Amino acid sequence: MEKVMMKLGGLSCPSCLTKIQKSVESAAGTDGIKVLFNAGKVKFNLDPTQSTTDDIKTGIEKMGYTVQGIKTKEL
Repeated sequence: MEKVMMKLGGLSCPSCLTKIQKSVESAAGTDGIKVLFNAGKVKFNLDPTQSTTDDIKTGIEKMGYTVQGIKTKEL
């Protein structure tokens, strides 16, 4: 498992949180999802054998948001 933090751009309202959370939840191997609106970040745990950070990034960007940075840490 990896702990992932993505810096996001394009968040304009709290409903953005729900959209991003649902997108990350829909990816296989994710849990512990927290979207921090004021910080412009999403944090979650990821099983890299089921999904990759690129998969998550692509899903977020398809909704019109940007991923400005990704940090991972092995658990």
